[in-house]
Amino acid sequence: MRGWLPLTLGLLAVVVGALWTVQGLGYVGGSIMSDQLIWAVIGPVLTVVGLVVLRWAMRARRRP
Repeated sequence: MRGWLPLTLGLLAVVVGALWTVQGLGYVGGSIMSDQLIWAVIGPVLTVVGLVVLRWAMRARRRP
């Protein structure tokens, strides 16, 4: 179970980033973040960071 923390954090960043993106674009209502351009910008950035962390964690797990 080596490297489970970076995998978990990367996956969490991808999910939260995607949620922030759709909230910022106004597809998910009922939040103070709905229809706010800043969240439509921060969301994809966080998603990309999460994907980079996931890729790094997967490569680190393959090493012996």
